[in-house]
Amino acid sequence: MPRPRVPQPPVRLLSARMLDVTKGELVEPGDLLIEGEHIIEVAPVSVPADTVVIDLGDVTLLPGLMDMEVNLLLGGPDHRSPLNPVQDDPAVRTLRAVANARRTLHAGFTTVRNLGLFVQTGGLLLDVALKKAIDLGWIEGPRVVPAGHAITPTGGHLDPTMFQAFAPHIMPLTVEEGIANGVDEVRKAVRYQIKHGARVIKVCASNGVMSHTGPAGAQQYSDEELRAIVDEAHRAGLKVAAHCMGEQALRAALDAGIDCIEHGFLASDEAIELMVERGTFLVATTYLTEGMDVSKAAPELQAKAAEVFPRARATISTAIQRGVRIACGTDAPAIPHGRNAKELLALVDRGMTPLAAIRAATTVAAELVDADDRGRLEAGLLADIIAVPGNPLTDIGVTEDVRFVMKGGQVYRHEDAAG
Repeated sequence: MPRPRVPQPPVRLLSARMLDVTKGELVEPGDLLIEGEHIIEVAPVSVPADTVVIDLGDVTLLPGLMDMEVNLLLGGPDHRSPLNPVQDDPAVRTLRAVANARRTLHAGFTTVRNLGLFVQTGGLLLDVALKKAIDLGWIEGPRVVPAGHAITPTGGHLDPTMFQAFAPHIMPLTVEEGIANGVDEVRKAVRYQIKHGARVIKVCASNGVMSHTGPAGAQQYSDEELRAIVDEAHRAGLKVAAHCMGEQALRAALDAGIDCIEHGFLASDEAIELMVERGTFLVATTYLTEGMDVSKAAPELQAKAAEVFPRARATISTAIQRGVRIACGTDAPAIPHGRNAKELLALVDRGMTPLAAIRAATTVAAELVDADDRGRLEAGLLADIIAVPGNPLTDIGVTEDVRFVMKGGQVYRHEDAAG
């Protein structure tokens, strides 16, 4: 349980404007009364005598943004080093995450899904530990929905020994660390993640662009294995997110009952229609197709990226046009932590309206993580609030210029107009 918080006086947050995400309208002025962790009133008529007033001036209040695909345990100035997988022990990984979590929160992202460790930890679920430390107030960071270890077959896209093409017996991994083959092992792997605190299950359903083990999008788990993974997660009340790109793998994942497709870069029009019909979420990670640095990747991987990324951008545009439920996600550190808003700009570039992009990072993301306590600026919801200059409904780029961040009624960033 979080440590008891010292009672604080109510806070009245004032600004020139605030966004009603549900109606899609700007409200002038922005005026919120906050007590403890929650918004208790919008445009209050009267306030308690001890209320602290924070007047942010000429900015727009937004709900805290959400990124549905990050890996806070990876990334940093040296994260491209080929030795990281065998040099970083769990302690170093966790310290990386502390820095990345703070950077993400200060960028205005107050909730994230950490989608699966694919590192050697001896079975420790480091993102669960990170979540606990943040919830206890020991460190600064967003609310974390942890996946524990990603579930992947030997040599699959999220087998970390695959990324560097290690020799046999370098960095051996266990079922508890997500390397699982066959129905019995995948069930055990899922049960282990759930037992130790995972709140979503991540599975590798297809190959990827940065995989050394075949073409992007090739199906990796069998239909039976995918169904077993979904069965185990759903019986425990958890959703399943699948790294998935290619057509055959997409159809297998959808038929297995996967709740959320990550990337979906090579989806056909028919697969997109099937996602619309079944209400499957898509975390498009579309900015990485232009923002990911592949210059140090092996030549064959650079060639795959050059082929897949332009197709991926067109696929996401089609998904937007057809009405797929798209939630914001970056796949950071595929792009650097703290630049999460780049995904919103990319979604608009692919055809979303700025309002739809904001909803992808607020109301749609909240629905994906089954959180009805956030994503809107309304009485009774968590006081996860950010402020940006200008009008985000006409210029989505202002989401890159976050001036103020509050999470659960606590202020983590506060800059003036010149800040």
